[in-house]
Parts: sequence; C-alpha cells; structure tokens
Amino acid sequence: MDSNSVMPNNVINIVVGSKNPVKVNAIKSAFETYFPNNEINCRGMHAPSLVSEQPMTSKETRDGTVNRLRYCQAHEKADFYAAIEGGVDLFEDGAATFAFVAIANDEHLSVGRGANLPLPMNVYQRLQAGDELGPLMDQLFNTTNIKQKGGAIGLLTNGHATREANYTHAAILAMSRFAHPEFYA
Repeated sequence: MDSNSVMPNNVINIVVGSKNPVKVNAIKSAFETYFPNNEINCRGMHAPSLVSEQPMTSKETRDGTVNRLRYCQAHEKADFYAAIEGGVDLFEDGAATFAFVAIANDEHLSVGRGANLPLPMNVYQRLQAGDELGPLMDQLFNTTNIKQKGGAIGLLTNGHATREANYTHAAILAMSRFAHPEFYA
C-alpha cells in the first residue's frame, strides 16, 4: 500500500462501525492518505460496542472497538471495515482519555491507539460515577454535542488538537499492517 497503490476498480469501499461523522471522516482521511489515487467510499452504520456507554479501562475500550468492527463484517460486504471506540482509564500519571481504532479486511485485523489526553481528576471521578465524557464536557464548557465535533480533546487543548485528528492519526498507524503485510505474516 505505498502512496501509488491503486485498488481494483479504483474504488475502496469501507464500512465504519458508527454513524458519527467525526469517526467516519477520520477513517476516510486515513484511507485517502494511503490511497490518494483511489475513490474512497466510506459509510457509517450503527454497530453495537457491547461494552459500557463510557468504557472505563483500556481493555473495555479495545473490546468495544473490535466488537463494532466484527458487527460490520457480519452484516455488510466491503473491502475494509473500521471502528473507533473512545474510553478512559487511570494510569500511573493520572486519568486520561484515548481511543482505539480497528481496521480489517477479510483476512487481517489491525488495532491502533490514539494519544492519551490527560483528564482532570474531578472529571474522571464523575465518569466513574456514571457520566459519559461527551455530555460531561458539554456541561462543563457550555457546548452542544461536542462528541460529534472537536471532542474533549478540542476543548481541553483550546482547539490545538481535535478528536478527528487524533482518530485519523491512530487509523494511519493501524494501517501499517496493510501497508507492509510481509512484515506482519
């Protein structure tokens, strides 16, 4: 999958396990990076994560990502499948939010992860009590539906980083298995 790669028919069909435009656009951007000479047909579908609405550990977040991707594979036909799940966890340096990205074709699965965004401890405690990060950020910053916009990342970094950019970067990293399959055999 070097920058000159072209898939048959010049169209790559991707099903993303979410209808959230931030997630669908991130996956599309990652594929456009790898396949600049192809038409990228990227569409979202509802795919259950089968984990908590607000995943609270790395494992639960990764499991939710893979569950969404496997649902897409079981219900649609495409060249590639992708899913993204955001979660939080308490690490040695404090609480943080992050996302896992899973990408697969009919033969291989690759999972990448986005950067950690440090979270204030009072935010983490509210998440432990049952709040979800997006609505909590909306409440704290007086925004509406931030999870389909810049996300907590955009708010806490004053717009210097965005949820979509973090997801795109993680997806680009996850694509390495498909860019160099000979090393991942």
